[in-house]
Amino acid sequence: MTRATKTKFVREYPINASAKLLYPYLSTASGLSQWFCDDVIIDEDKVFNFIWDGKSHFAEMTSHRVNRSVRFLFLNDQKQHTPDASHIDFSIESSELTQEQFLKVVDYTDEDDVEELEELWDNLFHNLKEIVGG
Repeated sequence: MTRATKTKFVREYPINASAKLLYPYLSTASGLSQWFCDDVIIDEDKVFNFIWDGKSHFAEMTSHRVNRSVRFLFLNDQKQHTPDASHIDFSIESSELTQEQFLKVVDYTDEDDVEELEELWDNLFHNLKEIVGG
């Protein structure tokens, strides 16, 4: 079996919302389920189950800084770590110069179609902006 190479997709989206307002949408099950996926369930081991099209994708929040950033590391179907696992980083950044807020997304994924990833994230971000009014 040959190992698929990962794609590191990085985008910054300008958003007119405070970090305090934005952070719960990036770090909580209820927030994420409003824009990122169909549903999110957190089990007793604090494993996030992201549900897209009826399929479960398990992830662990491996790092977070309140009102700054969060990382989800995806696990296999047995909820175990795998080498070179996919992950998603969300970070809220602001420009010192313009005081603009940005949501930076790093999606380290098996998906190798960059155009498809771009379209997916653009749509997800559009959903998020609609919710936060940014």
